[in-house]
Amino acid sequence: MLNGNSLAQIGKQQFSGLLRYMAMLALALLVFALVLLIFGKNPAQAYADIFSSTIGSSYGLSEALVKVIPLVLCALAVLLPARIGLVNVGGEGQLYMGALLATWGALAVGDSLPAVVGIPLMILLGFVGGGLWAAIPAFLRARGWLNETISTLLLNYVAVLWVNFFVFGPFKDPESANFPQSVLFADSVRLPFIGNSRVHFGLVLGLIALAVLYFVLKRTRWGYEMRAIGGNPEAARRHGLPLTRYILVTMFIAGGLAGLAGMGEVMAIQGRLRPGFSPGYGYMGFLISWLALHNPLGVVVMSFLIAIIALGGDTLQITQGMPFSSVNVLMSLILFIVLGKFFNNMSFGWPKREAK
Repeated sequence: MLNGNSLAQIGKQQFSGLLRYMAMLALALLVFALVLLIFGKNPAQAYADIFSSTIGSSYGLSEALVKVIPLVLCALAVLLPARIGLVNVGGEGQLYMGALLATWGALAVGDSLPAVVGIPLMILLGFVGGGLWAAIPAFLRARGWLNETISTLLLNYVAVLWVNFFVFGPFKDPESANFPQSVLFADSVRLPFIGNSRVHFGLVLGLIALAVLYFVLKRTRWGYEMRAIGGNPEAARRHGLPLTRYILVTMFIAGGLAGLAGMGEVMAIQGRLRPGFSPGYGYMGFLISWLALHNPLGVVVMSFLIAIIALGGDTLQITQGMPFSSVNVLMSLILFIVLGKFFNNMSFGWPKREAK
């Protein structure tokens, strides 16, 4: 049982860690400000424009939440395997395959099902599509045939090509002339929007996934065993933990979460399947999970921050004449500074050299 002093000490440590984390983010923003100064731009005005165009208005805030939905789901798809020592770089491909299988289901059922059946069916198909795609590298990793980092990364390109094949071929709308896209989905299979904004039901799915993962990782035996596997897989194997089962199940669930992100994009935002419908949500989810140091609550904060920065790219183009790629520079600076501090605190089993 934790006493008052123990709880106070834990709270103090968490607050101290939050301050250090915010200091690193401030350092990244300062470095980016120097970059803006070098190119003759006003950093204070640039940051003011970014935040005023996003969280400074109800419309900007709702658009930020639209981007937060796939970012959170794709970040959780990286966070979960990381708990057992796996590196899932395949969120983008799993997102595409979730959208592809959901599209197949939407075109197959059309408007023959009521929304109370059609929407849960699309959610299930999106989850299964991403999960099955992630199960391929999981099986290869469990058998010891191929590292999951390489296989998940390469399968991203295969998934994109699969989607292009179906959009240009069997799923193509015959009335769209030469523009490749599927037919418009029936309302009975599309995710509902919240209020008058473009924020859709995927936000609820993301919050549910976040709450469930937080509870499982922090409060259950499975979360404890996952930490044990991630800390020392060989010791966990010797103690009888089923490593193969954990690899397969964890990667399937992770891929399913990314698949939900893809399903949400086509079943809510796009209303149909198009090539290149994702601006790289899977890759940004990988960035977010590492920035949050694979912490579920940190994923929410970093997803919102990255969403604001991504939306701010358009603003910088208009107000500062900066190219859209400038936001990628800022994201990279944040990643390098945060991870640089993280890895600097890790010895990786090597003794630290003493100062002479």
